[in-house]
Amino acid sequence: MDDIGSAAGVTGPALYHHFAGKEAMLVAALIPVSDSLLEGGRERVARHPAEAEAALADLIDFHVEFALANPAVIALHLHELDRLPEEPRRQIRRLQRLYVEEWVGVLTLLRPELEAAEARVLAHAAFGLMNSTPFLGGEVERRRRADLLRDATLHALTGR
Repeated sequence: MDDIGSAAGVTGPALYHHFAGKEAMLVAALIPVSDSLLEGGRERVARHPAEAEAALADLIDFHVEFALANPAVIALHLHELDRLPEEPRRQIRRLQRLYVEEWVGVLTLLRPELEAAEARVLAHAAFGLMNSTPFLGGEVERRRRADLLRDATLHALTGR
């Protein structure tokens, strides 16, 4: 809570003056993030209606930038999502599934040999790859980290 408060320019306990509790703060943080990912994913796919390869590259760029800019949000999601009340947790999961399906649609166009379920496995594997490395911090310069993540994700999804 202190980290969140510090980012907002207040103390951790001061946050409770604006929210009913920790769960309300988590919902207020995670639903907009999930909504933003879905909206951003849809925008990237729409930019390339007949070019699956370009759409995939754009999705990867989008998600890598998100992951590198928001490691605390990723950690919050990983550690706290299952502690939320059922309804907001279901809403967040629904938004996430829709985001995954944007990736699945592109992957099945790019790789027609894949069934949707197989493309879903690859999409989730790619998220694991992109979402895990932002925690490495300054060991590798940010731009180089982004390049490595993009290349590794593209290779994981396409085999190229």
